[in-house]
Amino acid sequence: MKVSLLKINNFRCIKTAELFLEEHTLLVGKNNVGKSTVCEALDLLLGPERLSRTSPIDEYDFYNGKYLSEAGEPIQILIEAVLIDLSEKAKNTFGGHLEFWHKGEKRVLELGEIDTVDAADVETCLRLQLKGQYDPEEDEFWAKTFYSRSPGEEDDGNLTEVYRSAKREIGFLYLRAIRTGSRALSLERGSLLDILLRLGQVRPQLWENTRNKLMELDPPLDDSIGALRPILDNIEARIKQYVPLDSADKPTRLFVSQLTREHLRKTVSFFMSTSPDQAPVPFQELGTGTLNTLVFALLSAIADLKKENVIFAMEEPEIAVSPHTQRRIVDYLLKNTSQSFITSHSPYVIEKFSPEQIKILKRDNNANVTSTSVTLTAGLKPKLFYRKLRPSIAEAILGQAVLVGEGLVEFQVLRAAVDVMETENPDNYPFDLSGITFFDADGDGNLSEYGAFFKSLGLKTFAFYDNGTRTPAEVASIASNFDINKQTAYSDIEKLLAEELPIDIQWSYLQSLVADGLLPTTVLVLPAVKPSDAEVKNFTKQALLYKKGDGRCAEVIKLCTTAQLPQTIREFLESVYSQYPAPAPVDPIDLENLTPDQNEVSVTDAVPAEEDF
Repeated sequence: MKVSLLKINNFRCIKTAELFLEEHTLLVGKNNVGKSTVCEALDLLLGPERLSRTSPIDEYDFYNGKYLSEAGEPIQILIEAVLIDLSEKAKNTFGGHLEFWHKGEKRVLELGEIDTVDAADVETCLRLQLKGQYDPEEDEFWAKTFYSRSPGEEDDGNLTEVYRSAKREIGFLYLRAIRTGSRALSLERGSLLDILLRLGQVRPQLWENTRNKLMELDPPLDDSIGALRPILDNIEARIKQYVPLDSADKPTRLFVSQLTREHLRKTVSFFMSTSPDQAPVPFQELGTGTLNTLVFALLSAIADLKKENVIFAMEEPEIAVSPHTQRRIVDYLLKNTSQSFITSHSPYVIEKFSPEQIKILKRDNNANVTSTSVTLTAGLKPKLFYRKLRPSIAEAILGQAVLVGEGLVEFQVLRAAVDVMETENPDNYPFDLSGITFFDADGDGNLSEYGAFFKSLGLKTFAFYDNGTRTPAEVASIASNFDINKQTAYSDIEKLLAEELPIDIQWSYLQSLVADGLLPTTVLVLPAVKPSDAEVKNFTKQALLYKKGDGRCAEVIKLCTTAQLPQTIREFLESVYSQYPAPAPVDPIDLENLTPDQNEVSVTDAVPAEEDF
């Protein structure tokens, strides 16, 4: 069973969303775009435990916290999903609620389209919807999952509710980033251990047997602690002076729990040791990485008990986990679940997914969320995509823009120049905060391909490249694929630096290379006295070309102030900075000039008047 379509309305940070999902889907995007909201929506709709809570939703589950219209009418949260690839058991379970999904047109067939049912690209589907709203009469919130098709009840507008037992057939499991907290490995209702015990049919006698053993401890807890029994006997004698204690046995006893099932759930704790020299400790005391991996191990155990059908959602598996473990976690999900949804910022996670499985979420100013699939249809060769995925592309698809340098040296020079400009001038809003990724195109030949690829993802694109020999078609292609493209007046970056850097900086840098033994006399011999400007420029170009790519061009850039940077580079970066202006500065709080009503509250102001009651 898999989710093919998910619609969300008025839920948390999403006003509307319509997302078509793959068998396995990686959700990426900037912070607060709605990745976690998508997972929470799936859990609310499909999870068997969420709706069993006393208050499954609250005020802030509604978009902008608004659950009443201006006229005072309840506003609904609506979440709908279409599930496909149904097993025969699921088809029998959901019977008359089934509909038909057109895979090619990505829609549910409507009434009157019975002739289309047997088409090759049409399959059986189950459509579910969640409704949640405020009930003014009860002054409470409610949320329920319904079948979108309920035979016999459609005419009067009623729908049949989906109960917990039916939801378990769907097999949805959700690991939040915060599930590694105090409840993760407890035995409270709905915890991972509780679900595992229920699926393994261990739970029915667990609490009765545990309770009986605790009641029959031999010796009793109060007798096993030598000094404790006399104290309890003394307390009993004192109580008898006021209250008759007629128990045949000792009227006061100590137990490790209140011996109710609910209290045992909260009391029983999972202990574990991680090395031969370590005694078992409560799970909360384990390292964060070990704890996260342990939680995943429990989830995998749950999945193994439901091998035939598991839909798995997981937030940020990279938290406190090594790259090797990240990859193992994702490998497990891809191989052992019918469908998985993962949110991540880790390149080690991102590289495990094929391009079409990566969905970039975007949220406009009206809180409408859309997704863009990563495709190579823009002309980027697969070998280029996978070679650059971990070091650069994974970062780029998480941001808002990409600055493409023609080669490694341009990449290094632009980064160094940005460091200079941002350090010296706080009005230059940092590229990192703007979401701009530096990218090395590995040569002029790949420039247009990368530009087209990043543009297809909805990213802004900027390019910086040399004045090479190009056909008019190549020039037009670069121009069309970059929002800002700067072709320098020079054949290479070394010549640009030699021509535009201040002569004093060039000469000083050359002397430092000689002094540090980094410029052998076999490469060039530097005169003791500074020669003409033309000769210094020639020496600089030779020195920068020697061991090209070792970072020397970036080193000389770091010796500059913003005003001393090469004009071509400075003007290009200024044009990029203009796309992302810095926010208005925040004035410090002026404590001395606060008015009395801002920094003082009188006792009479704090106490309600009698007429307020």
